[in-house]
Amino acid sequence: MTLFTLPEDQIAIRDMARSFAAERIAPHALDWDERKHFPLDVLREAAQLGMGGIYISEDHGGSGLTRLDAALIFEALSLGCPTVAAFLSIHNMAAWMIDKFGSTAQRERFLPPLCRMDDVAAYCLTEPGSGSDAAALRTAARREGDHYVLNGAKQFISGAGAADLYVTMVRTGEAGPKGISTLVVPSDAPGLSFGPNERKMGWNAQPTRAVIFEECRVPVENRLGEEGIGFRIAMAGLDGGRLNIGACSLGGAQAALDKSLAYMAERKAFGKRLDEFQALQFRLADMATELEAARALLYGAAAALDRKDPDATQRSAMAKRFATDTGFRVANEALQLHGGYGYLSEYGIEKIVRDLRVHQILEGTNEIMRVIVARGLVGN
Repeated sequence: MTLFTLPEDQIAIRDMARSFAAERIAPHALDWDERKHFPLDVLREAAQLGMGGIYISEDHGGSGLTRLDAALIFEALSLGCPTVAAFLSIHNMAAWMIDKFGSTAQRERFLPPLCRMDDVAAYCLTEPGSGSDAAALRTAARREGDHYVLNGAKQFISGAGAADLYVTMVRTGEAGPKGISTLVVPSDAPGLSFGPNERKMGWNAQPTRAVIFEECRVPVENRLGEEGIGFRIAMAGLDGGRLNIGACSLGGAQAALDKSLAYMAERKAFGKRLDEFQALQFRLADMATELEAARALLYGAAAALDRKDPDATQRSAMAKRFATDTGFRVANEALQLHGGYGYLSEYGIEKIVRDLRVHQILEGTNEIMRVIVARGLVGN
């Protein structure tokens, strides 16, 4: 990226994703939300454009793009629907973990169908008793010959029940982070089952269910890397995942701002269009300014992750916290500017507010993002 500008190839990538969102996602977003429909067919269309393996190596069917490219894509897709874009982000994160930490045989086996989205991936870290304290996870995997036998449960898993592969953090050793390993669990593994689809505030266009392991047998050959490095794998995946979810917040909030501008140009009160009132103009100006500041922070953090800068984790946490807080605040302000109409589902604003709220919680809560940043500043 040239200083403060995007090169033509990145603009083309962003515009491609914007066009796809406008044509294949936005017209259906409200219907998908209302029906709780998971549009896997549309996601596979996105995969045909290279969005099923955005930063997966080209050798295995991926697009070989950068983290900044990915941020541009997820922001653009979220103009159509943050929920759909966010699921695609999770799929890409799980696939990247296989690409980064898997063996040659594992990459050749798993990645081509994942990049085509013939197979869909889910990420399984959170448990009923461990969310922010991820190193305390309890799902156990005991070794029996050439298999692991899993017992435990994962909670709040996006795509659960619909996914084909579950990149799962399990305990193979001692307590704490050093006893965690990563397994790729296929959907047909014996002993794997799912809880009911959760009833949620937002993110209705993707299923969220518990993933349950009861004497679930998984081949040892499905372990990513050595035993004991699973926590490091999980955290490495989350650096990029946090940028992606921040980008989804930016796109959703931008859509809310765009809707507000259009509404205020038509709606009149006290004999004037709403956008003629200076007080409301100032609110629009603040919304646009805060979004642009969040965008600059997130793009810079993505570039730092691409460069493998030593402070990339800290900057990713900063960007995730700021972008998701800003995105929700801007969307909520957009609802207020619409008045009572913003509260009606047909205008699409209340859906954006519902969808963006969870971004402040997942991929590490924004409180945990502050912990990461503070740790980088004071060293403990």
